[in-house]
Amino acid sequence: MKKIFRTILKTIKWTFLVIVGLAIISVVYNLTLPEHSEIVEHLSEKEKAYVAETMNLQQKLGNEVWPGWGELHIPAIVYNEEYAFLIGYSNPPAGWYKMPVEEFRGAGWEIVETDDFFGKTYYRQVLPNPDITPENFTVKVGNRWVTTMQTKEYAAVAFYKGFKKELPPLLNAIFPYKIFWNMLMGKAENYICGMAHEAFHAFQGTVVPERLAESEFASQLSSDYPWEKSVNAEVWIEETNLLLAAYYAESKDEAKQLVAQFTGKRHERREGSGLTNEMVQYEQKREWLEGLAKYAELKIGLCAQESKAYSPIDEITEVSGFKNYKNRTSYFNRQIEEVKRTAARSGESRFYYVGMLQAVLLDRLMPEWKSAAFNNGIYLENLLANIN
Repeated sequence: MKKIFRTILKTIKWTFLVIVGLAIISVVYNLTLPEHSEIVEHLSEKEKAYVAETMNLQQKLGNEVWPGWGELHIPAIVYNEEYAFLIGYSNPPAGWYKMPVEEFRGAGWEIVETDDFFGKTYYRQVLPNPDITPENFTVKVGNRWVTTMQTKEYAAVAFYKGFKKELPPLLNAIFPYKIFWNMLMGKAENYICGMAHEAFHAFQGTVVPERLAESEFASQLSSDYPWEKSVNAEVWIEETNLLLAAYYAESKDEAKQLVAQFTGKRHERREGSGLTNEMVQYEQKREWLEGLAKYAELKIGLCAQESKAYSPIDEITEVSGFKNYKNRTSYFNRQIEEVKRTAARSGESRFYYVGMLQAVLLDRLMPEWKSAAFNNGIYLENLLANIN
């Protein structure tokens, strides 16, 4: 017994020392985290490569993800803490419109005289108010829908700063920010496909602006949604598990049966928790808007990995960490696993993931589903309910 007891104490001791050692390393490493972008007055070569590769990806493979997406030339705005940069738009009118409220923001665009975007002119404007940015979504410049996103470098800086504010002092010092960031957006492909997500919103806005508007306005209902109500929260997990089981089902017949159970369970949850029609539509609209964009983000990465004909631009292949989309299958599988985790949490991320999974199942069970998905009043769950 004494020997066992000593072994246990020794194990506890070394475990404690390892934890303390890792905490010290994390504290020291956190002191090196950047607090500002290195380059602010123009785009670095890396940032230009990310934008150019996103455009290349969308134009070359967009139609494989969604009919018509690849045929649309979508300009992009990327921004850091001081400037917004506009690429792919010649002689742009001033500012941008925050959508869907159509609120005019910003000022005139000036040519970046000291730099170019792979031989082409691009534009910038100062962001005098750090709280008024193009955000990560889509805006309109003049009458054109434009992709908007933070530069990759500034996204990391903003993530570190924002996360630090949310954590208590001790955890703030030791939290492994860099590791966590790399899991979310640190990989080059994660950022590129994340920008494609926002480009799909620009596509939605171009093709069905009214649907984008009503689906984005629906986000205002988030504060009234019964996230914590037990019936709603618990049965949401049950219906999500049915959807996941359908995804993993070996046969289409089994998947169809599980999808039917999912739609039945969803109706049961809404009835049991007393969801109003407004709240039901809130779920449907957010799954349509963000679920489809999440689907496009993941699908286009898989297409790039699987396509023998697709070639990324030369400039992105020189960026450290770019793996030519070889990691997209493993990333996709991790995102499917994330569906279960988001189901257990409050917040709109659940709509991104459950909407995405519905779209993935529709690919398998109703290959022509996209021809109806942009029609007024048609939501992803409606399509699943009509599978024969």
